[in-house]
Amino acid sequence: MAYVLVLNSGSSSIKFQVVNPENEATDAPLVTGLVEQIGEPNGAINVTVNGEKIREELEIPDHTAGLKRAFEIMEDNQVGPTQLELIAVGHRVVHGGRLFSEPQLLDEQIESMIEDLIPLAPLHNPANLDGIRVARAILPDLPHVAVFDTAFFNRMAPAAALYAINKEVATKYDIRRYGFHGTSHEFVSQQVPKLLGRDPGHTHQITLHLGNGASAAAISNGRAIDTSMGLTPLAGLAMGTRSGDIDPGIIFHLSRQAGMSIDEIDKLLNKQSGVKGISGVNDFRLLRERIENEDSDAWLAYNIYIHQLRRFIGSYMIALGRVDAITFTAGVGENDTEVRQDSLYNLDMYGIHFDKEANLVRSKEPRMISTADSPVKVFVVPTNEELAIAQKSAEIAAMAREAGLY
Repeated sequence: MAYVLVLNSGSSSIKFQVVNPENEATDAPLVTGLVEQIGEPNGAINVTVNGEKIREELEIPDHTAGLKRAFEIMEDNQVGPTQLELIAVGHRVVHGGRLFSEPQLLDEQIESMIEDLIPLAPLHNPANLDGIRVARAILPDLPHVAVFDTAFFNRMAPAAALYAINKEVATKYDIRRYGFHGTSHEFVSQQVPKLLGRDPGHTHQITLHLGNGASAAAISNGRAIDTSMGLTPLAGLAMGTRSGDIDPGIIFHLSRQAGMSIDEIDKLLNKQSGVKGISGVNDFRLLRERIENEDSDAWLAYNIYIHQLRRFIGSYMIALGRVDAITFTAGVGENDTEVRQDSLYNLDMYGIHFDKEANLVRSKEPRMISTADSPVKVFVVPTNEELAIAQKSAEIAAMAREAGLY
């Protein structure tokens, strides 16, 4: 059986899975793992093989040491890279800029181009590159593929992608709406036409990726025409710790009146705002507990979150003209029944007939939570970004082998 190793490298961690690219969306991966606290004395490696969890605590000086040891643990459990039929290594890369609208077979030139995009994603692309370079050194005989989180939104029309700021400045500094969570939005949107029994080329839909980070997308006939995140993942919906859309003048006000530095404002808006900034928590389970205990700040944070979500749903209904489906995905979207119900409350006049009983059903399977006769169908579709990366990587690897590159 052929597998793809999927890597998501962060500044101090590496998440990985071994995935059969022919899996169904709800199938469990063969292996999942996390190398954490890289560069710290109290690091750890967690590997789960067929449901059995293995944990090893040790100092992990760098990404190379962490990934090598993770592979050794996998080898000890007969699921190592040399023991499986690995056909590719797929790498999640956060920012592809204007350059990349498709997955890329990695080589030195593509690595250099990803490095050039670091100013657009200074926290993410360097870490992604570390993972790429380490994995390519350890597994040099396999095709390595970069899958970009921004790629799905790369071809949006200029009216949706560009900001109304000075054109020369925007061009010089690559300022535009890039969007994020693209792998998730694309994956989920590909499942919806099957559920509708419609041609993907004639399907209009809104996808809502609601996790600690949250984004919305309007998708017309398989192509993204708008998305809520922008130059960075800070824009759009109110999120767990991010503010989402605000008046840009707030930044100037905080600088002039509060004497805050750019770094302090960055931290405020990205890590100390959103639901957490108002309520003190960003976990929606804790938020729900506080609401039930009549915590006014928790209730306010929740209402702001829902208000923003409804604003984007409404604007995308206008942008699409006709909506066949609205789909919830990711941690909050898949599990929080109240968020789904409240975000679509009293929208019958727009063809959204919500089924409260269906909404309460707990399942890991894709499911409809609107009534059967609802003109606009509403779905919950679990996302699986790792499977999407594995599938794209397998395709690129197959083409590379056909071309005699491997």
